[in-house]
Amino acid sequence: MNDLKQVKNFDYGLEKIFPEAKDFLPINGTDYVEIYVGNAKQSAHYYKTAFGFQSLAYSGLETGSKNKTSYVLVQDKIRLVLTSSMEPDSEINKHLATHGDGVKVIALWVDDATKAFEETTKRGAKPYLQPIKEEDENGYVVRSGIHTYGDTVHIFVERNEYKGIFLPGYEKWESTYNPEPTGLRYIDHMVGNVGWDEMNTWAEFYQNVMGFANLITFDDKDISTQYTALMSKVMTNGNGRIKFPINEPAEGIKKSQIEEYIDFYKGAGCQHIAVATNDIVHTVREMTERGVEFLYVPGTYYDTVGDRVGNIEEDLRKLKDLGIMVDRDDEGYLLQIFTKPVEDRPTMFFEIIQRKGAQSFGKGNFQALFESIEAEQAKRGTL
Repeated sequence: MNDLKQVKNFDYGLEKIFPEAKDFLPINGTDYVEIYVGNAKQSAHYYKTAFGFQSLAYSGLETGSKNKTSYVLVQDKIRLVLTSSMEPDSEINKHLATHGDGVKVIALWVDDATKAFEETTKRGAKPYLQPIKEEDENGYVVRSGIHTYGDTVHIFVERNEYKGIFLPGYEKWESTYNPEPTGLRYIDHMVGNVGWDEMNTWAEFYQNVMGFANLITFDDKDISTQYTALMSKVMTNGNGRIKFPINEPAEGIKKSQIEEYIDFYKGAGCQHIAVATNDIVHTVREMTERGVEFLYVPGTYYDTVGDRVGNIEEDLRKLKDLGIMVDRDDEGYLLQIFTKPVEDRPTMFFEIIQRKGAQSFGKGNFQALFESIEAEQAKRGTL
């Protein structure tokens, strides 16, 4: 795993420099995503079984952690940290009582966590974690953090002088149960849902506080159906490795997916994690066989795919069987599919994406996608 910590030559497949971004905060990539869950042991089993993640590291009673337990899972360049509390009145359990299972930390790998903290807080970020040096026999890590939308935070991780399995306080997690990976490679983007009229506020936060640029904007004419609508701005850092679409509700006849999310999550939060693969047919077939539920795409969607996207390398019949959607932009095409929520509340879900040159986000699929989401909302009685 040391190559994940030391090598900066990320094979992201989508790497473009955005000169309009102010690069006072160089980011090497996503370091990890920490999800607060009710039962970390059982959640780890689910993500290993269904998504093909592998055991990496563990922190708990056996390692000296008396108030929380964390399991770290890995698949290629993706690291998930699943954390549960062992104290009833902890901040973790307060977070769970309010939000249910959900993303708490989006950790970003930087060369200098202290400078990242200073640069962002002097520009207006609310401090979450003062720079702290954590050491063990494998070296040291420096971490710092700031608040973002809702209860979500960014942790800056400086790990160039660390040779351990993950972080100080963690030990290698040995397991006899290790299902094969499903082909997930890296985090393509992570989407934040915010409240009414808050999209521009948080887009400006990423622009002014973190030096990001606005890659693309979608309004309610781009993202709408007969009943619901939303608006979105996609923010990117200078090297294009970090992309955060920020969604807000828009006026519609019925309740949008963003409103449903905010109602059940009780505020702003990370709506979905988009993970990339080099073979989406294989990945989705594997995940389906392991019990992952995906949104249903009406078969009629595929009647016009050829007219919209032209020739593609994949067999359209296989895409139709699995419900994988296709879209094209000026630089190529992409394939994508969305899971249903991975917890009981209709909040966080995952997107599986394969890019064949395209740098967009599937605008041509919005209509079919939102109709599928609305069908699920109708079943839940929340449309």
